[in-house]
Amino acid sequence: MVERLPINRLPMTRPSIDEDTIAGVVDVLRSGWITSGPKVKEFEAQLSHYCGGRPVRAFNSGTCTMEIALRIAGIGAGHEVITTPLSWVSTSNIILEVGATPKFVDIDPLTRNIDLQRIEAAITPATRAIIPVDLAGLPVDRDPLYALAKQYKLRVIEDAAQSFGSTWQGRRIGSAGDFVSFSFHANKNITTIEGGCLVMNDEHEAKLAEQYRLQGVVRSGYDGMEVELVGGKFNLTDVAARVGLGQLPHLETFTAKRRQLAHRYFELFEAQRAGSVGLRLPLADFTQSNWHMFQVVLPEDRLNVTRAEIMSELDAQGIGTGVHYPAIHLFALYRRLGWKAGDFPIAEAVCRNILTLPLFPAMTDADVERVVNALMSILRSHAK
Repeated sequence: MVERLPINRLPMTRPSIDEDTIAGVVDVLRSGWITSGPKVKEFEAQLSHYCGGRPVRAFNSGTCTMEIALRIAGIGAGHEVITTPLSWVSTSNIILEVGATPKFVDIDPLTRNIDLQRIEAAITPATRAIIPVDLAGLPVDRDPLYALAKQYKLRVIEDAAQSFGSTWQGRRIGSAGDFVSFSFHANKNITTIEGGCLVMNDEHEAKLAEQYRLQGVVRSGYDGMEVELVGGKFNLTDVAARVGLGQLPHLETFTAKRRQLAHRYFELFEAQRAGSVGLRLPLADFTQSNWHMFQVVLPEDRLNVTRAEIMSELDAQGIGTGVHYPAIHLFALYRRLGWKAGDFPIAEAVCRNILTLPLFPAMTDADVERVVNALMSILRSHAK
């Protein structure tokens, strides 16, 4: 028997997929061409248009896109790549995957993104690239980022997994910069169920991306095939691409609704004087951020319960939450590589206490009110 969630269950996130998209997926399934084919090409063309005409290639995840960007940039053994300890672990795992070494830099306590003022001190002769992360859809300040990259001749791989639909100084993320990696995972602002894409600088990089995407193969004519490099199996299917094609027209509507819901969160938390109990809200950016997530930081020094206990109490009330993310450098893999508690105190404090609240386009203002009331009640009942 399949266990069904209560009708009033509010998940942390949920994709919105319309009936036209569902029907389109059925058409793809009936076509007999379900792996990479015409729908992938169409999806890539629309993504390229969205990114101002830059070359874009689609992949089966937003993780392999960053790995491929590093490989195209020639980064490997003996090289260092600077990134943040506050991200999904894939951001640093791909650095290890190509044989390079991650070099973590602490975060800015206000934006929760990498602290750009700390990057220069982390640069060594072995540094080859920076991977900044737009946490929760809030863009990293591109101006000082690229000024630093230019000064030290570093490549930039923008981990924009969470910022599709965000802008920087009026320009869409993806329309400028160096490599830009987007994710279309099921929890993202638009989805292909699983998938991602890489925005590049020229057709030469795009051709290399195609080789890395499918076993390094280059085809010519009817029967010509050559393999010049070691690639992987990272191609997107036409089924997934059709989902993405159905999602793209709704992006602006989804983003507007997310901003509206985020604004309501601020109104209600301020009305309940959240600051008086020590709850820290995110940066209130309603111009550039796509509000991929709404994250608060719990006041651990004022509570007699753990974050997990708070999440459990919310879960008992039918409210789903998440943790995005634990500090990467404190995972066992990274501790074995030499990192330890205390290396990045700002990130560690945030990672211990960050809590992701429900936010997705199908939510209502009443849902937001329900979350705020529940969380504030729990915090007040467990204050020291």
